[in-house]
Amino acid sequence: MPVLTYPFVTVRPGDIARPYLPVIISNPDLKKTITVYALIDTGADECALPASFAPVLGHRLEAGKEKKINTGNGITTAYGHSSTIELDGFSTGLVTIDYMPNLPTPLLGYQSFLSRFILNVNYPDKIFSLEYPD
Repeated sequence: MPVLTYPFVTVRPGDIARPYLPVIISNPDLKKTITVYALIDTGADECALPASFAPVLGHRLEAGKEKKINTGNGITTAYGHSSTIELDGFSTGLVTIDYMPNLPTPLLGYQSFLSRFILNVNYPDKIFSLEYPD
């Protein structure tokens, strides 16, 4: 079982260090990719990206599957598009990622990402690890 360990990262000046993971998001149909730091979010059901990422990956935002999402800031609209998430040789395969207007930070949620790993978070040492289960 490979274990990947990462330090917490500060992505914006003045922020505190958080468990951000460097991942590659791909639109396999158009062979377009973007590398981002995405926040590990154990409270998110799905993975979500800012809407501005959709055209970079060749997605027409509003052509995606529209759904209403209940967030900490209230109800918002999300548009689901098929994408892959890659990390150090691991790929989720094709999953639906929600692209959301007004979302400032890429989020890695439970169903399409975190459910594939054993996650350990060490807040005092500001590190976290993902373990591939057998």
